[in-house]
Amino acid sequence: MKPRINVYLEDPIADQLALIAKRPGANKSAIVNAALDRFFNPEPDTQTAALIRRLDRMSKSLDRLDRNTGIGVETLALFIRYFLTVTPPLPANDQAAAHALGRERFKMFVAQVGRRLAQDGNLLSEVLETIADTKPDLFAADSFTMDR
Repeated sequence: MKPRINVYLEDPIADQLALIAKRPGANKSAIVNAALDRFFNPEPDTQTAALIRRLDRMSKSLDRLDRNTGIGVETLALFIRYFLTVTPPLPANDQAAAHALGRERFKMFVAQVGRRLAQDGNLLSEVLETIADTKPDLFAADSFTMDR
């Protein structure tokens, strides 16, 4: 047995309900029941699901970008620390020549960066591939436990 309930509707809504209920095979109870069911149990919207999938892909892409940026920053920081550790200070009379040489090397460096960017190449991938080809044991998780 279905419970009977009384509901008060605003005039425009009641008019729309009466108009829709005039269709063949429709009645007010079925229309209200279907509307309440849809309200309480909404179907997942396909556009919302597609948007969520796209946001997930974007999130993963940003995670990769963050990881790669972190690798680049860490690599640069390690190089700078190493360079500053092993480079002795220059005597005052050699500094002018060293500055001139440094400017020339920097110009060459900027030109190389420009060429790399124009090639759409990924130096990190190339370096990792070279290491994997020449020293594959560096990528082993734990060579001691793998031998067992």
